[in-house]
Amino acid sequence: MRLSDLDRILEIEHESFPNPWTRTAFTGHLQHPEFAKYLVAKADDRIVGYTGLFFGGGQGQITNLAVEPRWRRHGVAADLLTTVFEEAWRLGLERMSLEVRVSNDPAQTLYEKLGFTKVGVRKNYYREIGEDAYVMCIFNINDDRIVRKVHNLKEGERTA
Repeated sequence: MRLSDLDRILEIEHESFPNPWTRTAFTGHLQHPEFAKYLVAKADDRIVGYTGLFFGGGQGQITNLAVEPRWRRHGVAADLLTTVFEEAWRLGLERMSLEVRVSNDPAQTLYEKLGFTKVGVRKNYYREIGEDAYVMCIFNINDDRIVRKVHNLKEGERTA
């Protein structure tokens, strides 16, 4: 992701989240590649999705993952996630975590397909809508089973 992508990223952010991140937040993160990385997905030369990864101390945190509504359920999120894992391996990370709305069954299914497991609940995490979030983790992203799951998803096994 580049600063020049932010207008489009903010459009998708506002379509996807009840409390969207600001331009200032994204700009601040993009200025610190030593702990933050953002990836975009394009279709027809247009950004249709993005994800963020914070990292340090062997741990990766997927900060947000959003796809333009008309491109959802077309493999964009799966492509972004497999790319995040490739980046995490390149960075030498060992663990990965994220939060997901308890009502977001499609996202949970995708995360579980990659090997994420629910390890806790953050009560009222999405305060604007009064919804809890599951904390999902993979404790060893280098485990052969996880590597296989990511490669299988990358190769197109995206059905739930």
